[in-house]
Order: sequence, then C-alpha cells, then structure tokens
Amino acid sequence: MANITAQMVKELREKTGAGMMACKKALIETDGDMDKAIDKLREMGLASAKKKASREANEGKVVSYIHAGGKIGVLVEVNCETDFVANTDDFNNLCKDIAMQIAASEPLYVAKEDVPQDVIEKEKNIQKEQLRQQGKPENMLDKIAEGKINKYFEEVCLLEQPFIKDGSVKIKNLIESAIAKLGENIVVRRFARFKIGEE
Repeated sequence: MANITAQMVKELREKTGAGMMACKKALIETDGDMDKAIDKLREMGLASAKKKASREANEGKVVSYIHAGGKIGVLVEVNCETDFVANTDDFNNLCKDIAMQIAASEPLYVAKEDVPQDVIEKEKNIQKEQLRQQGKPENMLDKIAEGKINKYFEEVCLLEQPFIKDGSVKIKNLIESAIAKLGENIVVRRFARFKIGEE
C-alpha cells in the first residue's frame, strides 16, 4: 500500500480542481497512482454530474462574445442552480468558452433532442442516396446512415461538438466536468449567433 502524502493530494487537487477529501480517497483507492486517480475522480465526478442533471437550474448568466472585429456576435444563456456559482470564475470561464465555441463552430441546436425529426429524416435520406450512388448494398444503408447522422449531430449540435480548445473533449464533457467541480447542475438554455450580412 502506497503512502499517500499531503503533497500528492495537493498535486492531484491542482490537476483536477476536485476537493481534498475526494483527492485523498481517489489516491487511496488507486494505491497512489496519479493517472489512475485522475481517471477515478473523473468517474466519480461524472456519476455525481448525472445525479445533479435532474435538479432545477434557474440562475446563471447571459454572456456575449464578439469575434472577428465585430463581424460575429454570440449571446448564450447558461444556467446553474445558485447566484453564488453564477459569479464564480469557473462558471464565467465556462460561459466564455461556450460562447467562443458557438462563434467558431456555428451550431444550429443546443442538443440532439432539439433537432426536429423531419430534419433528421431529410438528412438520413440524403445520406442514403449518396451511399446508393457509391454502390453500397441496400441492406447496409440504414446502418451506415445512422453513423453518418451521429457525425451530423457533431456538426450541428453544440453539446456534441468537439471543444475548439481540445478536440478530444466534447462540449457536453466540458459541462459535466464543471458540474462535478462546482457541485451544481449546469444547462445551456439557448443561444443566438449573428454574422454580418447573414440572413
């Protein structure tokens, strides 16, 4: 059994932003392995994030972001549970990152569930027609088109998009990490993106 020192706990806390007790517990459970402890904290955080997802989030901020010399502007409403969390640096930095994401990646919807069924069907039909023209077998079209629809969601749904600052993380993962760290449910309620000359 590894000797868990205060220095190890401090280092893990600095790397993850998790509480001291959670860091100590993760290090004990992983026998002092820093990388495994980080994974453990992520698992613990995601579990607690899922529990918090059902809680009401009626506080928060409307954040604006102006890009490219005033050519692109974004307004986004991000909600949390308390005014206290809404005023933390972590929450405000998350809001800014989300607004920058919207400016850069042009999502059309917040989540997969927001995409109208007729839009999904139309996209599926387009994909299937393209696959037919590529000579793919008819019995495989639905399965392949389903995979392409998931790719479509990554393009048009904010929560499914890879984060512009770190492509290995999706926006929904970024929010889950913030939920785990701040201890409150966080929801992107809505956004608007404006671009000069766009209808």
